[in-house]
Amino acid sequence: MTEMTDIAKRHAQIAQRVRTARENAGLSQGQAAKHLGLPRPSITEVEQGRRKVSAAELAAMAALYGVSIGWLACEDDDVPDAAQDQIQLAAREIASLKKDDLQAVLSLVRSLRAKRR
Repeated sequence: MTEMTDIAKRHAQIAQRVRTARENAGLSQGQAAKHLGLPRPSITEVEQGRRKVSAAELAAMAALYGVSIGWLACEDDDVPDAAQDQIQLAAREIASLKKDDLQAVLSLVRSLRAKRR
């Protein structure tokens, strides 16, 4: 019984990561479905944890969303954390910015931090 609970938890974690990665890639469910050759409701079902994703679909999603298959499959974490996932995806995006844009992002972060104090 515990094994099924662990599997169910992993499905929910994968569903959350698929959604987070799609959103971070700036794609709607419809756009993702079109690129992946799937019906849009299939994307919804996967992201809500009601449909299992095949290995081939997971690989295609990883390529489309710019993340690793291992990350989507929660292979690199013992306990995935949605907030940490967003931070990791944001860091990937920030790493690809031009120097001036990076400085603007850092200024914004400093401003937000100062505002909290």
